Amino acid sequence: MTSIAVCPGSFDPITNGHLDIIQRGAKVFDKVYVVILSNSSKQPLFSAEERAELIRQVTAHIPNVEVDHYQGLLVDYAKQVKAKAILRGLRAVSDFEYEMQITSMNRVLNDELETFFMMTNSQYSFLSSSIVKEVAKYGADISELVPKEVEEALIKKRLADSVSK
Repeated sequence: MTSIAVCPGSFDPITNGHLDIIQRGAKVFDKVYVVILSNSSKQPLFSAEERAELIRQVTAHIPNVEVDHYQGLLVDYAKQVKAKAILRGLRAVSDFEYEMQITSMNRVLNDELETFFMMTNSQYSFLSSSIVKEVAKYGADISELVPKEVEEALIKKRLADSVSK
C-alpha cells in the first residue's frame, strides 16, 4: 500500500521553511501532494497558477512530489487523491493552537485522515510568507529565506508594482 500525504497551504510564496517540510515529508511518505488552497482571509500576491509553477520549479528534484491547487475543503481533496495523511509544519506554540483547531475539524469531516506535524528547522522558526513579502517589498535581501526562483519572482513583482504606480 502506498502512503500518500497532502501538504496544504497558501504558499504565497513558498519559503525555505515550506521547502524543508516538503523535502522531509517526501522522505517519510511515498507520495506528497503539495496543494495550494484558497484562504479567504488572505489577499494573495501571486495567482494560484504562479504559486504552483514556483513550487514545481523548486521541488523538481523531488520525484515523489506533485503540485496542485484546489478550491474546496482539504478533506475532499485528500479523498480525491486517496491520501490518508495531512502533513503540516509547526514553527511555534501559536501554530499548534491554530493547527489543533483545523485538525479537529478535519477529523469531524473525515475520521480516517490523520494529521502529521513536523517541527520546522530552527533556522526557519520565524519565517512566514507574509514576512518575506513585507521584506521583499522594500528591496531587502531575502536570499536566505526563499529559493532563488522565488526571490526572482518577488523582485519582478516589486518592479512591476513600482512601474504601475
